Amino acid sequence: MIDLYTWPTPNGHKVHIMLEECALPYTVHAVDIGAGDQFRPEFLKISPNNKIPAIVDADGPDGRPMAVFESGAILLYLAGKTGRFLPADVRGKYVALQWLMFQMGGLGPMLGQAHHFRIYAPEKIEYAIHRYTNEARRLYGVMDQRLSAVEYFAGAYSVADMAIYPWTRSHANQGIDLADYPNLQRWYEAIGARPAVVKALQVLADRRKPQMSDKDKETLFGQSQYARR
Repeated sequence: MIDLYTWPTPNGHKVHIMLEECALPYTVHAVDIGAGDQFRPEFLKISPNNKIPAIVDADGPDGRPMAVFESGAILLYLAGKTGRFLPADVRGKYVALQWLMFQMGGLGPMLGQAHHFRIYAPEKIEYAIHRYTNEARRLYGVMDQRLSAVEYFAGAYSVADMAIYPWTRSHANQGIDLADYPNLQRWYEAIGARPAVVKALQVLADRRKPQMSDKDKETLFGQSQYARR
C-alpha cells in the first residue's frame, strides 16, 4: 500500500495519474496547501521542501517503508517499482527522461509563473505578464513541434506525458489557445480521454476552491512560505 500526501494541483495530478495507470493501491492524505498543512512537522519529515506530492511506500525496495518527495522522482520511483511507463531500452529511456526533465525544469516553473502573474499577483506587472506569457507560447510551440513527429513525447505513452499533461490543463489562464497548436491539442484530447486520467483528476477534486481567499494567498505566496523550518 502507498500513502499519498497530495492536493489537486498539477504536480499532485501527475502522481495521481501514475498510480491509476499502474493500478497501484493507495490511500489519499489531503495536504491543504491553502491552510498551511504543508508546514506541519509530520509532513516535513516526509517532504522537507514542504511541497506536495509525497508518498510513503510501505513496501520499499529493501522491504522497509520508503518516503519519496518531488513529483518527478515519484514518477521514476513508481516506474521502477512497476516496470511500466519508462522504456526499458537505453535510447528510449533517455528520450522519456529528457521530456520529463523538460517539464520539471522548464515547463512547470514557467507556466506556474505565467499563471501567477496573470491571475494571482496582487498587482498587474506588465513586464512579468508579457515575459512569462511569451515563454509559455514558446514552450507550447516546442511541444507542438515534437508532437508533429510522434504520438506521445517519448514515442510511446510514458511518465513524460503524465508529467506534462496536468500543466497544460490551465492553458487558457496561461494565455494559450490550444487551437494554435493542433498537434498538442490532438495529444491533449487523447490523454484527457484515458480512463485512468479521468479517475486521477477526481482525487480530492471536491476540495478545490473556485477562488483563493486572501488567507490562502498569504499562505502560498506571502511570508509564511519563506519562514525557515
